[in-house]
Amino acid sequence: METRRMALIAVLGVILFLLYEAWNKDFPSAAAIAATSPAATAAANVPADPTAPPVPSATDAKSDPNAAPTVADGTAAAPVAAQTIRVKTDLIDAEISTAGAELRRVELLNYQLEKNDPTRKLPLLNDRDGQVFTLQAGLAAVEKPLATGQTIYSTPQTAYELAPGVDTLDVPFETTDASGVTLRKVYRIKRGSYQIELVQSIVNKSGQPLNVSPYARWLRNPVSSEKAQKFISTFLGMGVFEQKPGTTDYRFKKIKLTELNGAPYESKQTGGWLAMIQHYFIAAIIPPADEALTLSGKPAGGTNYLGQYLGAGKLVADGAEASFSTGLYIGPKLQGKLDAVAPGLALTEDYGILTVIAKPLFVAMNFFHGLVGNWGWSIILLTLLVKLLFYPLTAAQYKSMAKMKKFTPRIAELKERYADDREKLSRAMMDLYKKEGFNPLAGCWPILVQMPVFFSLYWVLIESVELRQAPFMLWLQDLSAADPLYIMPVLYGASMWLQQRMSGQLATMDPMQARIMNIMPIAFTGMFLFFPAGLVVYWFVSNVIGIAQQKYITYRIEQADGAKRELKKA
Repeated sequence: METRRMALIAVLGVILFLLYEAWNKDFPSAAAIAATSPAATAAANVPADPTAPPVPSATDAKSDPNAAPTVADGTAAAPVAAQTIRVKTDLIDAEISTAGAELRRVELLNYQLEKNDPTRKLPLLNDRDGQVFTLQAGLAAVEKPLATGQTIYSTPQTAYELAPGVDTLDVPFETTDASGVTLRKVYRIKRGSYQIELVQSIVNKSGQPLNVSPYARWLRNPVSSEKAQKFISTFLGMGVFEQKPGTTDYRFKKIKLTELNGAPYESKQTGGWLAMIQHYFIAAIIPPADEALTLSGKPAGGTNYLGQYLGAGKLVADGAEASFSTGLYIGPKLQGKLDAVAPGLALTEDYGILTVIAKPLFVAMNFFHGLVGNWGWSIILLTLLVKLLFYPLTAAQYKSMAKMKKFTPRIAELKERYADDREKLSRAMMDLYKKEGFNPLAGCWPILVQMPVFFSLYWVLIESVELRQAPFMLWLQDLSAADPLYIMPVLYGASMWLQQRMSGQLATMDPMQARIMNIMPIAFTGMFLFFPAGLVVYWFVSNVIGIAQQKYITYRIEQADGAKRELKKA
């Protein structure tokens, strides 16, 4: 009876988990995000709307960096059209516009957009196909605007490519305004890395000192380049590594983009980072760790949002130069490597409250993958490991089931005798359990203990980029997606049905309970139709191993009972 109840509780737990995921997706919780007043310094001259026309200077047109150039007769010259500069390394294929020297598209060459089309790479940053996700960066001065998103930068080449045998590629941009201020940007990219160093510098020949601050920001809408999976809810929004007020400690905070509509975010702190996060990938702005700065997030008109870093000001005298360095990471959430990029960045590999279980599961799977080179076989080896660790509990479960099966006629007799008195029935059954020396609750523990493993593995499979589009064999060519032929869910349902029949529990149930238990394999099969195939592989293999263990333990019990009977006869 108790085993059946726990099985039903397990089913309810799975259903509540799925409902919880759907609720989080559709009704994000209102985080306590306090909006504070913006800094009244260089932030006033950071272009607020990237689609707005150039911001005029407070002085005359000669000091306006966006004023149209003139020819000898004083008429305006034709504006210079923006160009797209192509940049390619061993890991990324990027596009930078000369308008604002903005990073507008980054394709990740090791990650396909779709499993069946190796020619199309995933564009993490993108400015087309309905997606807006770009990087804007610059220098802002208290005294006057220095540049906008329409400022045209020059660069020596129209295309850059990391040459064989060279480890670093520099992509430089430069512009000089009418007042004599020269702005330079250099995107520095290293071989084998998704990190980019953005070096911004100023040469001040304007005739006056300038108080200059660096800024960088992500502009994006809620459209992701990754195809959404049915019944799987993943996070899309902003993440910050913020300093706890009044301390030197930091914490990771996630903010859904829609939350910024009602409560813009701002944090004045030292160090930390700001990122845009989506499923398997992340784009992070990583300022110097000892810099006083402001991190903020807010709507940017339409369906767009801004996640911005604004650095501390630096006084640049007339005739002097100054430079500012900002780190960027644009790539996958690679396990075990993000903390080397920036402290706390690994927290974006978010398994929630089950991290303490999910992390070791991934470590074990990764170890097995190093041995067999296939994530599907790694899951099977992990299943064997889990079943081995839980064997003592499993043995207790099957021993309890075997004894329950043995005493089925006596239990049926008690039910018939006390059909009208549930209290006496319960007391009689407890007396039977005590007299015969078995505990019906022993069969519940393996179910309860494995539920956290189930949920943890669920998160590992949908959050670990290493398993994204990972093939197994035959028709299972993407373990992170649902089985396209629904074969594994059906096999799982069949194995669950077989386990029920082997246990003999259905014979002891009343008709209503028996109907519910008969529905369970169908219900689980229906749910698993939409679960990642790797998770269904885990549970099917777990059932197969469980059936083998059940037959073995039952055989041992029958052998022991037979030996006892022989001794009594002797």
